[in-house]
Amino acid sequence: MGRRGPTLEDVAREAGVSRATVSRVVNSVRNVDPGIQEAVRRAIDRTGYAPNLAARSLVTRRTETVALILSGAGETFTARVFSDPFFGRVVEGALGFLRARGVHPVLLLAESGAAREQVVAYLRQGSADGALVVSVQADDPLAAMLADTAIPAVHFARPSGEPPVSHVDLDNAEGGRLAGGHLLARGRRRIATICGPQDLPAARERLRGFRETLGQAGISEVPVVEGCFTVESGAAAAARLLSEHPHLDGVFAANDLMARGACQYLSERGRSVPGDVSVVGFDDSSAAVACRPALTTVRQPVERMAAAMAELLTEHLQGTRTEPATLVFAPELLVRDSS
Repeated sequence: MGRRGPTLEDVAREAGVSRATVSRVVNSVRNVDPGIQEAVRRAIDRTGYAPNLAARSLVTRRTETVALILSGAGETFTARVFSDPFFGRVVEGALGFLRARGVHPVLLLAESGAAREQVVAYLRQGSADGALVVSVQADDPLAAMLADTAIPAVHFARPSGEPPVSHVDLDNAEGGRLAGGHLLARGRRRIATICGPQDLPAARERLRGFRETLGQAGISEVPVVEGCFTVESGAAAAARLLSEHPHLDGVFAANDLMARGACQYLSERGRSVPGDVSVVGFDDSSAAVACRPALTTVRQPVERMAAAMAELLTEHLQGTRTEPATLVFAPELLVRDSS
């Protein structure tokens, strides 16, 4: 037989308290003296005790896991999840907060109606305590589906047309203003933009802020081509813009991947960046640094936003927050070599 692991009784003897007190600390029961909590935690470290999670869940009715749901549409969505640096940054930020608290995320992909039904069924079964939701699909029904179940959930960005739900967001309009103001400050006047899908609120807000800033500078006509947040769509949009507006001298792309595609196309057509055309991206993802030249971009603090999502969800699970909450982060312009 193998050597038995340390037990609650072992921890209790080491800490000089009762087994019941150790159990209360392990199960995060409130109203335990902070000094006693610290003594128990030190005893746990010394003995190497590891709680039996199955037994603990019977007491706390918690799984100590949360679902990290990435929701979209189309056959290529799964491939995009693992190629777009945005999603990796969300996972990194959420994981950093949760792991420090002994909570583990379970990654779930919801790329179709059937997949969303499976995700909701998984949560209804009590397989996770709550959900962190990142959707890149306009009018995604998942927010309403989760709201109907009363499962605690926090969203990245405000869902379209849903009842109030807890979410974190970016001041996307201000991000568009920063990009527009920077191009103007660089002396650019024949400026175009590659916007994101206009059925997404974030993409609409970035375009609105950009147009407002150029309008205040007397530039009322701004060429716009819509992309889909991929390198390929950025290159295709740049091709169309250059064909229709051959003398353009500035481009704002609503994410770094599209900006990278635009830079690649401009280089292929003999247009230097930033000599002939200044380019500004959005997000400050790994694509911005990998681009040649390195991208000037509007930073979206995705990791901090994802950590804030996890913290909000924890507050809902602990009952310290009962009403929907909104946290809005400020963007920041990072100037590099493309402008």
